[in-house]
Amino acid sequence: MSQITTHILDTSIGKPAYGITIKLLENIGGDWIERSSGITNKDGRINDLLAADEILAFATYKMVFDTRHYFEAHKIEVFYPSIEIIFKIHSTEHYHIPLLLSPFGYSTYRGS
Repeated sequence: MSQITTHILDTSIGKPAYGITIKLLENIGGDWIERSSGITNKDGRINDLLAADEILAFATYKMVFDTRHYFEAHKIEVFYPSIEIIFKIHSTEHYHIPLLLSPFGYSTYRGS
């Protein structure tokens, strides 16, 4: 399994958010460098954002969720066209970063 995984739930309909592109970027010297990207599956998950044996450096990272296309595809007005979650990697353990999404709000937490 990837060291970083994510799961998006659309809380407005109580279902996974399918087809959202997510980019993982690393902050190197103040610049954001893309490390990988993926698209959520029918369960709203990306389990292979990184190769199973890839361990990230202890650094600051950002996941960028392209929510604009998801909401437009569902004919819902877009208020947050992109969501950025910035976090720090402090160990080699697994990091699960879920996103709870609705048209006019979102929340996140460190999952397991």
